[in-house]
Amino acid sequence: MTPELELNWTLGTPALLGIAAAAIALLLVLIIRFRVHAFLALVATSLLTAIAAGIPASSVISTMTLGFGSTLASVALLVGLGAMLGRMLETSGGADVLTNWLINKFGEDRAPLALSVASLLFGFPIFFDAGLVVMLPIIFTVARRLGGSLLFYAIPAATAFSVMHVFVPPHPGPVAASGLLNANVGLVLILGLLVAIPTWFFAGQLFGKFIGKKFDVPVPHILDAALGGAEGGPKDPFKSSPSVGTVFSLLLLPLLLIFMNTGLNMLGSAGVVDPDAGWVQWLRLLGETPVALLLTVFLAMILLGFRKGKSKTLIETVVDSALGPVCSIILITGAGGMFGGVLRASGIGQAIATSLDALGLPLIIAGFLIAAIVRLAQGSATVALTTAAAIIQPAVLADSTLTAFQVAAMVLALAAGSVFAGHVNDSGFWLVSRFFQMDVSTTLRVWTVGQALVSVVGFAFVMVLYGVATALA
Repeated sequence: MTPELELNWTLGTPALLGIAAAAIALLLVLIIRFRVHAFLALVATSLLTAIAAGIPASSVISTMTLGFGSTLASVALLVGLGAMLGRMLETSGGADVLTNWLINKFGEDRAPLALSVASLLFGFPIFFDAGLVVMLPIIFTVARRLGGSLLFYAIPAATAFSVMHVFVPPHPGPVAASGLLNANVGLVLILGLLVAIPTWFFAGQLFGKFIGKKFDVPVPHILDAALGGAEGGPKDPFKSSPSVGTVFSLLLLPLLLIFMNTGLNMLGSAGVVDPDAGWVQWLRLLGETPVALLLTVFLAMILLGFRKGKSKTLIETVVDSALGPVCSIILITGAGGMFGGVLRASGIGQAIATSLDALGLPLIIAGFLIAAIVRLAQGSATVALTTAAAIIQPAVLADSTLTAFQVAAMVLALAAGSVFAGHVNDSGFWLVSRFFQMDVSTTLRVWTVGQALVSVVGFAFVMVLYGVATALA
């Protein structure tokens, strides 16, 4: 335990909980009531929270920058490279080509379903933020073409990425929890799919239809070419109307490379291949998400630019124009990670989790509640999931009556809790808010409520599976 956490524990759980609640309230008041820019509000609130929680003055800035830097390390590369790929798909006409194909195959009425099916497939190996960024130009183009609120199309697709990220290996949360509880990863994967898909249907597809009628969110122009407007005009010089096969190849390449990485990792863990072999390490490097996206961006420059006879200057201008609009998104997302990092360093999540563990609830319910409240307190779903798994680990490992099926269901219960009601201390909240161009109040009513539904509906399906497993045990 770090010195900061030892100091913070002397405050007690009620005091720590009060600090967390006051910090979140202050952040919301600054942004909603006084219209302070989200980046400034997050930095200021992080600073005040660190001081109030008792983090030593000499460690305040390092704690803040650690949370900021660790978030940017995972987000900045993905958002930047994904925005470049999205800009080229948008300006070349690739997004229009794929949109026409989807509408022809599925029909206009089922366009949100088509986007969601693609997102579920892409979400298997690709993390939430990377997958969403890659899909955004397609989502925006479909929404602009068919009309209506952006939420009709974006919420089902974004929720598809969310449920795959939280419930299904090889994503880090369920893999880490499986390791802590000695769960069979293959069984967690199968059961995770059985939970994720119906959860997406209720909390994504149906909720998207409902929330799309309630909030008329226009399609933002954040990914439109800086060379011109959303339609026609000066963006036409780069337009080349690539084939559907070309567009699919650009979308599938990162999927296949990342899937190769995770597949080799699972084969290495199973002893099928030597994880330390040089060829395995090099192939896995190609499948790391930033590398996979980088290679895809270069391939897009070739297929959409150089092979279509576009000038080097035009290609450079199109690629460069992608970065300006997403700088604000990157900074705000990093500041959200800073706020969550300060809350984690304060010991708030661990204090709450340990107090809940002492209540004597059934293990699977206690695990769900621990993960949910830690998620609310500090923001990170992965941290909430691994914290809850570590706390219930001794009880799970000591109970020899639990079957492999029950332990796998336990992992998924923790996963359901870890996604509960993502809000202002979660970097993903700010990613959605900025890309969808929604204010904080609307994002709370749309995304936070939607993530709460994912959590509750997912837990309901987990309890059904756990009940079946208990009955058969």
